[in-house]
Amino acid sequence: MGSAGSENLRSPLMEATGRDDEKERPAGRGGSHHDEQGQSRELERILTEPGAPLVRRLWSATGIETRLLVRLAAPAVVVYMINYLMSMATQIFSGHLGNLELAAASLGNTGIQIFAYGLMLGMGSAVETLCGQAYGAGQVDMLGVYMQRSWVILLTTALLMTPLYVWAASWLRLIGQTEEISRAAGRFSVWMLPQLYAYAVNFPIAKFLQAQSRMVVMAGVAAAALVLHAALSWTLVLRLGWGLPAAALVLNASWWLVVAGQLAYILGGACGPAWSGFTWDAFRHLWPFVRLSLASAVMLCLEIWYFMALVLFAGYLKNAEVSVDALSVCMNILGWTIMVAFGSNAATSVRVSNELGAGHPRTAKFCVVVVVITSFLIGLFLSLILIVTRKQYPDAFTNSEEVKRLVYKLTPLLVASIIIDNVQPVLSGVAIGAGWQAIVAYVNIGCYYLFGIPLGLIMAYKIDMGVKGIWYGMLSGTLLQTLILFWMTYKTNWNKEASIAGDRIKKWGGDTNG
Repeated sequence: MGSAGSENLRSPLMEATGRDDEKERPAGRGGSHHDEQGQSRELERILTEPGAPLVRRLWSATGIETRLLVRLAAPAVVVYMINYLMSMATQIFSGHLGNLELAAASLGNTGIQIFAYGLMLGMGSAVETLCGQAYGAGQVDMLGVYMQRSWVILLTTALLMTPLYVWAASWLRLIGQTEEISRAAGRFSVWMLPQLYAYAVNFPIAKFLQAQSRMVVMAGVAAAALVLHAALSWTLVLRLGWGLPAAALVLNASWWLVVAGQLAYILGGACGPAWSGFTWDAFRHLWPFVRLSLASAVMLCLEIWYFMALVLFAGYLKNAEVSVDALSVCMNILGWTIMVAFGSNAATSVRVSNELGAGHPRTAKFCVVVVVITSFLIGLFLSLILIVTRKQYPDAFTNSEEVKRLVYKLTPLLVASIIIDNVQPVLSGVAIGAGWQAIVAYVNIGCYYLFGIPLGLIMAYKIDMGVKGIWYGMLSGTLLQTLILFWMTYKTNWNKEASIAGDRIKKWGGDTNG
């Protein structure tokens, strides 16, 4: 580990930044990637330029950073929305088959599947940290190795999770679902097993491409899959009458089409030295990779399951049907707005990890400031739309006057959630980009499960505030978590984080002789 190769890796990470004569890093970024590298160096130069007026520096730097973020975030939002739409489309087509089929698809998608989705996406976030930092440091050839290591770990995880799908009916009975719904949802979950393995292959690929800012490719493949998904669902489920098995088949095929399209792009040589073929190096340094993957999974799963708990607890309230229906309307709207925040999360993670890997701590810090302010303003804008239309928008979701009234009463909480949930994923993106997943997992446990949920249950059942009490408590947990992440980000020594990024790359693959 003391080789000359290691010293060459450390040098660009540790030397002073912001110089015009900074050496070009290794190739592998054709066209727009060279331009992006140049903009990154220019941004660091502006932020460290002595004697220039502060307002002029901030204006120039904000313009460059905003362009970089929009170029990443816009296609990322499209990808997340399309993924959301594919699951929603399956539920819509299943709903035309009958109430039992809708319940089966809903439980399969939002119960079993969301559990697997959160776990797999979380474990794939380790690639997001390592690929992003390696790409920024110019260690482009390591990206393919990191992706393959993640495949090994996620495919093993999928194998271990297979019993959850096979015996889904038993798990659903255990949590109180009726025999008929449990059987139907259990069959649907077994049919959806190929999707689990698609997740295991897709998420590392997505993070691999994301680290290289190749989001437009991902958006194009996802859009093609969505068109095919809608056409096949209508043809097989409704026109030919093949029912629920066809709905599952189409959703599986759509996810594997995404995998095939992205793999074809990578194997075709479009990523240059980032992909140099399959290698046994994928089986080296697996244990540290597993630890980071598990920390990432715990961090993300705790967030996803937290909001699932909101609807679950609402089902135990008086007049539960109205409470659950009203919450479903609010969660539907919140889900769409969170897709925008997830796009910002992806963009932030890429920018922070790239800049830390490149040894640009000031640029990484400035990126965080710009994206937090932008996300807050987007959340504020979306919230204002809801406030203005609060008497009209419930009509689009329900005909029940009782549900409409409750949705109207919940609108202030929905508005607050939208604003907070537009900022919180951005700060989580910072955590992923910097590799803080383990720390944030502990923060999530404390804020969500030791503070938010108990407070919500006390307010709902002891103070008799009903569904508003549950939401107040859980929103308090999210706000506390956001404030802690904000404080962590504010107090961060970004020069030290750049050094840690260099050490991480060196330890986990930058020195191939070790």
